Amino acid sequence: MLNIPKETINNWQRIVNLIARLADVPASLVMRTHTPEHSVFVRNDTADHPYDVGLCFRLNEKLYCHGVLEQGELVVEDAQYDPRWADNDDMEHGMSFYVGFPLYWPDGSVFGTICVLDSKLNRRALMFREGLKEFARVIEADLKLLVEADRRVQLERQLQESLDQLETRVEERTAELEEANIALRVLLQSVERSRDDYDQNIMRQIKGVVAPTFAKLRSRVTGNDAALVYLDILEENLRSITVSMSDEKRDVFEQLTPSEQDIAQMIMRGQTTKDIAQVLSREPSTIEFHRNNIRKKLGLRKTGQNLRTKLRSLQ
Repeated sequence: MLNIPKETINNWQRIVNLIARLADVPASLVMRTHTPEHSVFVRNDTADHPYDVGLCFRLNEKLYCHGVLEQGELVVEDAQYDPRWADNDDMEHGMSFYVGFPLYWPDGSVFGTICVLDSKLNRRALMFREGLKEFARVIEADLKLLVEADRRVQLERQLQESLDQLETRVEERTAELEEANIALRVLLQSVERSRDDYDQNIMRQIKGVVAPTFAKLRSRVTGNDAALVYLDILEENLRSITVSMSDEKRDVFEQLTPSEQDIAQMIMRGQTTKDIAQVLSREPSTIEFHRNNIRKKLGLRKTGQNLRTKLRSLQ
């Protein structure tokens, strides 16, 4: 059950004091119900007040407030002459006059009652019935505000809990990502080492197995200029196996025909058109035709840049 804050109780204290003065009664009360008990929650400040805060009654048909909760409103002008109320529990406190209304929480459950009591018929209090009813609505409005405030507190607490859970999850996810990054870095380092080992193994194979064969082959083709040129190109290509070709060089060579690729590599080695024509057993005009095509594909016609310089810059 929601607790009533002290500030609200102080406001209700001012209300019951005002009611007691306006209705001219010795007892103005706000009662609170915790079935089956019904107790004094707030009372007006009067020295000879017959009810103390906390005084508890058991709800039964001989209690005025029980009649209020049954009927929604109760007026007893003089219990001494009313068979139903002649022996009610409040008569023990000398209270034979009663006017009361129920008080409800916003969900419709019973909070308690608001009432005025007197030891005699009080016509002024009877005329004040509507005023008492309005004060009942004021107290119920306070109860509604308290419920709304409590609901906001609960929502804020839930929101904070959600934020805390989200923050915890983010921290956990961050830690997981950091662990994944560390594992990835270790894997990349391992891959890099494996690639270096592979490259070194290829180089050892080239030097230990292929290179000696080239030396033998070179001695067999002495005097064959074309064969020697191709042998030189082959050796250079083998040496570059473990060297990453630049993206630009790869793009350029993918544009060239096989004949243009051979001519481009010879140009890179510094051979002239005449030398290339002799090696390939072609006419110099044919080599020039291919050179012009290579220049065109490299976009050198507009820049005037030297073809060999451009090709060597791709390495």
